[in-house]
Amino acid sequence: MTGEPDLSPARLRRARFAIAAVFCVHGAVTGSFATRIPWIQDNASLGAGALGLALAFPAVGAAVSMPLAGRVNHRLGARRALTVLLALWTLSLTLPSLAPSLPVLCLALFLYGTSAGLSDVAMNALGVETETRLGRSIMSSLHGMWSVGALLGSAAGTAAAHAGADARLHHLTAALALTALGLLACRGVLDLRSAPDEEPPPHFALPPRSAVLIGAVGFCAVFAEGASLDWSGVYLKDVLGTDAGLAAASTTAFALTMAVARLAGDRVVDRFGAVRTVRTGGVLATVGGLLVVGVHHPAAALAGFGLIGLGIAVVVPLAFAAAARSGPAPAQAIAGVATITYTSGLIAPSAIGAVADTTSLVVSFGLVTALACALIAGASVLRPGGRTAPAAQAGPAQQGETSAIRS
Repeated sequence: MTGEPDLSPARLRRARFAIAAVFCVHGAVTGSFATRIPWIQDNASLGAGALGLALAFPAVGAAVSMPLAGRVNHRLGARRALTVLLALWTLSLTLPSLAPSLPVLCLALFLYGTSAGLSDVAMNALGVETETRLGRSIMSSLHGMWSVGALLGSAAGTAAAHAGADARLHHLTAALALTALGLLACRGVLDLRSAPDEEPPPHFALPPRSAVLIGAVGFCAVFAEGASLDWSGVYLKDVLGTDAGLAAASTTAFALTMAVARLAGDRVVDRFGAVRTVRTGGVLATVGGLLVVGVHHPAAALAGFGLIGLGIAVVVPLAFAAAARSGPAPAQAIAGVATITYTSGLIAPSAIGAVADTTSLVVSFGLVTALACALIAGASVLRPGGRTAPAAQAGPAQQGETSAIRS
């Protein structure tokens, strides 16, 4: 992509902080929505089964829309596309709380997920472009800022719920505030456009083969993440017999471990490279899984879930970065990886439940451990290739390879 003429270090630093703010705003929408799900359920008079059905629609909308993102990026340019799509995402926060029934809620959540997927691809594509021009890894900390935004949105939503605030008013206020913040942040991101002679991507593109392989690595990480977030508390309570407070603490500890690891992950990636970082993470996550399924003690389970979170934290950011550098169409490749990872997040909680119903939760987390182990073997697909990658990201073990790519 062509870019602005002034890419001085100061301009790049501003762009880096701007795209981090975008990630934070994006995460805050998710946090704001999640805390008001009980209110939305009551407003639409839904049982648990109907609510579960409705909550599948955001992932469906995201998976359907993501392959369109490359065309939008090409047509509008990176900054304008991100500005439009992020505004659609923040404003879509108002839709679910307005739904009076299951069909309307499903439609609202489908639209909510569609805007989530498109804006997700746009911000990750621009994040990778910013990383490339900076010459050092930033994708892990960008995803860490998404987690920070989700925590902030959750905190504000929890306060609103405790105050008995109507979710329609809460989400309208939050949507307007986040839209304003998002528009302000987008003003500082890089203004990149497709070259005049660059062929536009198809309107609806399937992911390239390279993106499928990279997406498979992301699939393993997101499956472990979704399983641990949704089922770690249940595992401690039902399998290990802990009280509800300790069970809930396991979920919080896992989420915080993920956020902290992502915020600190760029230094590790810069030092050791993407492949070695993910392989080491795979080892940590596998050891964590073995502690969970093999020791049968609350302390070991808490430590195990912490190690799983630590091990998988940077995998998805690195998968997006690798996808963008795997071929000539970054947004299309990122969309492919994002579609695969969203699908993993959609099926993981139900798959864990299905396996547990047939066998046990111990066997379910044995599956999680096996997928964590697969990261060790699959990490090599994240090796820099195709487009130019920053030397800093390659790490000492891969500097020669990156130099060869550049020459």
